[in-house]
Amino acid sequence: MSDHPIIPADQVLPPRLFVIPLNGKPIFPGILTPLALPSQADADTVEKTVAGDSFIGLILTRTEGAENPSAEDLFTVGTAAKIVRKINLPDGGVNVFITTLKRFKVKRVLNPSNPVTVAVQYIEDEIVDTPELKALMRALISEMKQISEGNPLFSEEMRLSMVNIDHPGKIADFITSILNIDRAEQQGILETPDVRKRMEQVLVFITKERELLRIQKRIQEQINEKITKSQRDFFLKEQLKAVKAELGMAVDAKSSEYQRFREAVDKLGLAGEVKEQVEQELEKFSLMDANSSEFIVTRNYLETIVTLPWNAESTESVDLAKAKEILDDDHYGLDDVKERILEYLAVRKLKKDTKGSILCLVGPPGVGKTSVGKSVARALGRVFFRFSVGGMRDEAEIKGHRRTYVGAMPGKIIQGLKIVKVRNPVFMIDEIDKLGVSFQGDPSSALLEVLDPEQNVAFRDHYLDLPFDISHILFIATANTLDTIPAPLVDRMEVIRLSGYIDSEKTAIARRYLIPRSLERAGLPKAGVRYDAGALAAIADGYAREAGLRAFEKALDRIHRKVARRSLLGEVKLPLALKKADLEGYLGKPVFLDEELLRELKPGMAVGLAWTPLGGAVLEIEAVANPGKEGFRLTGKLGEVMQESANIAYTWVRHMAGRFDVPPEFWEKNSIHLHVPAGSTPKDGPSAGITLASALLSLVRGRALRKGLAMTGELSLVGRVLPIGGLKEKVIAARRNRLKTLIIPEGNRRDMEEIPEHVREGLTFHLVSTMDEVIGLIF
Repeated sequence: MSDHPIIPADQVLPPRLFVIPLNGKPIFPGILTPLALPSQADADTVEKTVAGDSFIGLILTRTEGAENPSAEDLFTVGTAAKIVRKINLPDGGVNVFITTLKRFKVKRVLNPSNPVTVAVQYIEDEIVDTPELKALMRALISEMKQISEGNPLFSEEMRLSMVNIDHPGKIADFITSILNIDRAEQQGILETPDVRKRMEQVLVFITKERELLRIQKRIQEQINEKITKSQRDFFLKEQLKAVKAELGMAVDAKSSEYQRFREAVDKLGLAGEVKEQVEQELEKFSLMDANSSEFIVTRNYLETIVTLPWNAESTESVDLAKAKEILDDDHYGLDDVKERILEYLAVRKLKKDTKGSILCLVGPPGVGKTSVGKSVARALGRVFFRFSVGGMRDEAEIKGHRRTYVGAMPGKIIQGLKIVKVRNPVFMIDEIDKLGVSFQGDPSSALLEVLDPEQNVAFRDHYLDLPFDISHILFIATANTLDTIPAPLVDRMEVIRLSGYIDSEKTAIARRYLIPRSLERAGLPKAGVRYDAGALAAIADGYAREAGLRAFEKALDRIHRKVARRSLLGEVKLPLALKKADLEGYLGKPVFLDEELLRELKPGMAVGLAWTPLGGAVLEIEAVANPGKEGFRLTGKLGEVMQESANIAYTWVRHMAGRFDVPPEFWEKNSIHLHVPAGSTPKDGPSAGITLASALLSLVRGRALRKGLAMTGELSLVGRVLPIGGLKEKVIAARRNRLKTLIIPEGNRRDMEEIPEHVREGLTFHLVSTMDEVIGLIF
């Protein structure tokens, strides 16, 4: 008799098999399982198999996820199976139920692909029935029972199947198929015909799995312990809260914060969108864990909201007489500014309107623009807040950062309102002409909403993201020039120009404000130093000939520091009387000398007036003719517009030269060089046209211009004199430099009449419309 097991007739295994490649894990013998067929090639293989004997081979691919594998991509040991049932799916796919029968080894490849067909040799289990084998089988079942107990991944059906299997090889195969081990290790078990070796390998895998489960269980117990402790702490804290609530104490820090915010919000009397949003934030705050990062963000946000003056206003007394007195006490001159502020107050008193206004004070440095803001606030009885936007590049400085950013803050407007705690302060925006632009945004564009009375009734800061009415704020901006301020921003402001001071105004301001303040800084008594009128005039003329008063105040500080030192050394006694002759001993030689402008002018020289952001200035223009090739050369760092004005002046003089007996060959035989000192200072603008023409005309006629004469005006190509800007600053510059006769365009008559009488006093004005009229005055 044969020792081989008898196989039923319907399971006689064929020597050739079609192969379905397995991409996942191998399938062991003795299992009934469904099999999905992902590719059409596999479905075609099944069709051929079902049409034949329904036997098929299952072989694992060497590389997981291989597409369209050939025979070379497969292991050489697989499992023979019989297709029990084929199911056609609605989406066109195919699934089959198979029962796996026996291991086989590939003897020869009959077809390498589509479908892979192989000749096989079936592998019998090598088994020797010994006590050790039975012990191994019991050990496997015992270990698996321990692993499966309390493990939801092992179903009751799997446990029963494991107990009911009586063949040692099959029990090893079954356990391997349900363990979570690597596909290569499972393939190794499949390729082991020796049952004892197979069971020993599986026992090693079970031991590793049990150790992993033990570690997993320990981690789970630690987590459960923490959760249990957290729950215990929570219940104890809740009980403590209940006890504190019974005693009327604050329950915890978070609850007391919430209560404080709740009371503050109720007092604010918010309405509409603001109330709805704040209520939502409060509700969210009450539900947050105090240790979360979002808790701090929401707390800071609510802190900002409850500290803002949503309805709080400072009571102001609109008393025009008192306001005028305060403005006169704080500032000398500045009549235009005072008049505009008093007009604003008068309207406020009649209309009872709380809406703000936007002023822009434009003028040279040191004329008192910033200090005017403080006086306005004092005159109105309002709180004053100042911030500078000079050099600001980020629009978030104005409108704030969004709350999503770490360290987000509101913009300067909202920050200022938090500080002053009223919604109707005086806000001074300093240096608005020095705003920068960068990749972070354009702050001047952000200011458009702030400074527009139609929009700022519902100003939205990025951080706050709620409409806040800032129309009650009186905005006062300051600038040295309007040239660098965008036109839409200038359009939203009422511009008031502050021109520079003449010498008489400087000496009056020095007596009333600068000298007492400087003496106090130097630690000298109030009447420690007395100046006569000549000394103060000499300081203004020789040491501080600029439009503002900063250089004048610095000169006084230098004098008083030296007086303080000398009085302590006993060199001088206080009170000290200073005269003009004493100034050089304290300030050194005068910075500005009169010789240059007061000397006789030579042919080719003329004096013009210019406007700069620092105030008016005097220009001395020089022209010379050099024998040689015809030409016209310009120096003195002149801008493009001023170069065009010089060319127009040259063309006009050359065109009209015949009227003044200048021979035509003069131009052909001479190269004319025109220079405007000082050479390192940039100069531009059209207003020097008639001055340039006068200098050229003086040169070609060989006659000097009148002494003490200055002029300003744009020249057209046909000899018309056009109006210019900055007349007041230019007149003040002429007065500072003792130029008594001025030629100005007829188009500036209105500007001349608006110049205060004390500035025009002693000056002679000639208003001209054509260059012919200028020629009648200059020689």
